[in-house]
Amino acid sequence: MLNNKYRGIDKPTDVLSFSLQEGAVKSPEVESDKLLGDIIISVETAQRQADNLKHRIERELAVLLIHGLLHLTGYDHEKDKDYKIMREKESEILKIFDL
Repeated sequence: MLNNKYRGIDKPTDVLSFSLQEGAVKSPEVESDKLLGDIIISVETAQRQADNLKHRIERELAVLLIHGLLHLTGYDHEKDKDYKIMREKESEILKIFDL
């Protein structure tokens, strides 16, 4: 299980982000020509979450992709204020794509 291997948490997770710029990105602004990293999404977990939230798997996958991208661009949600900022950014992007 990747979540246990890389984060030491022995339970499934929906999305993991692996930055190629680890420690280098200090703000949510990133140069457009740089590779950011990898995003791994658990489709099984995404399907369960979509079922629980009563929306389509495509929407859940989009949410998880956006969440992963935000992590790769320097956003985090460890503190309450950061969680709120990240959720607002996710909502803004979802609206752009009409999701």
